[in-house]
Amino acid sequence: MKIYHHIDEFTPVKNAVVTIGTFDGVHIGHRKIISRIKELADASGGETVILTFFPHPRMILHPEDESIKLITTITEKAGLLEQLGVDHLIITPFSRDFSNQSPEGYIRDVLVNQIGTKKIVIGYDHRFGKDRQGGLHDLLALAPVYGFEVIEIPEQDINDVAISSTRIRVALLDGDINIANECLGYPFFITGKVIRGDQLGRTLGYPTANLMIEERYKLIPSDGIYAVKVKVEGREYKGMAYIGHRPTVNGMTRNIEVNIFDFSAEIYNKELRMEFLHFVREDIKFASLEELVVQLGKDKEDVLALLIMNSPQFNT
Repeated sequence: MKIYHHIDEFTPVKNAVVTIGTFDGVHIGHRKIISRIKELADASGGETVILTFFPHPRMILHPEDESIKLITTITEKAGLLEQLGVDHLIITPFSRDFSNQSPEGYIRDVLVNQIGTKKIVIGYDHRFGKDRQGGLHDLLALAPVYGFEVIEIPEQDINDVAISSTRIRVALLDGDINIANECLGYPFFITGKVIRGDQLGRTLGYPTANLMIEERYKLIPSDGIYAVKVKVEGREYKGMAYIGHRPTVNGMTRNIEVNIFDFSAEIYNKELRMEFLHFVREDIKFASLEELVVQLGKDKEDVLALLIMNSPQFNT
C-alpha cells in the first residue's frame, strides 16, 4: 500500500475506486466497505483509494473539546488498511480552508482532478464542503458531468458502522474487551514506547514495561488488570497488563504497564504492541503491598488460564 500524507502527493491512477471516511478502528463494518471497493476495482482493472483526514475533523473544528478519543492512531489505522490490501491511502491534513471548499469545487478539484475518481463508494449521509452543504445528491448530479459513477452504501450498512464505532468506544471505556474485539474483528491494541518507571513492579516480583502513548487522542481502556499478548522486537509473548493510578501507593498519574511472562530483556525506548484479550479485574486499593503481591499472584494465574484455555480467534 502506498501512503500519501497530502493529496498533492498523489498522482491519479487508472480506474480509481474511491471511498472516503475516518475509518477509526477499521472494524468489521468498515471492512464490508473495503471489500466492496476491492471487488469493484478487481472487476474494472482499477485500484482502490481511501481518502481519510488527519487530524480528525472534530479536532480542528472543535479544538476546545478534549474528549475526542479514537480507537486507532493514524499509524495503527494505516497498518490495518494495508493488511486488508488497500492500494492507496491518502491522509489529507484537515483544515478550515479544506472544509470551506464549495461542494462542486471539492468534487472537481479533489475527487476528479487530483484523484481521478472513476467510481466512488459513499454513504447516504456523507457530508463535505463548506458548512457540510455537499452530499450524495451533489455527487449524483455531477457524476455524468465529470465522468464517474456513484455507488451508494446502504443505510443499514452505514448505521452498522456508526453503531459499531460507538459500541467499541463504550465497551473499551467499560473494560468490556470481549464486545470491543467482537466488533473490531481483531484484538484491540495499543502501541507505545517503553519508558523507565520507578521499578516498583520489580520490587514486588512482577517487573513491568511501562508504556508511553504519544498520541493523546488514543483511547485507553478502563483501569484494571488485563490478559494480553505483547509483540516486541518481532516476537510475541503472553502478559498481564495494568492500567491505573496505583492507588495502593497513592499514585498520582495514570500508568500503562505490562508484566511480560518469561521475558527479561532490556527494551527501554523500544516500540511495544499490546493486544487486549480479556479483562480480569478492576483496579482497587489494597491495605498493604503484601496484600497487593498476593493478589498479583492470583491475577497471573487467572491471566494464564484465560490465555491458554480461552483465547479468542480472529479472521483478520
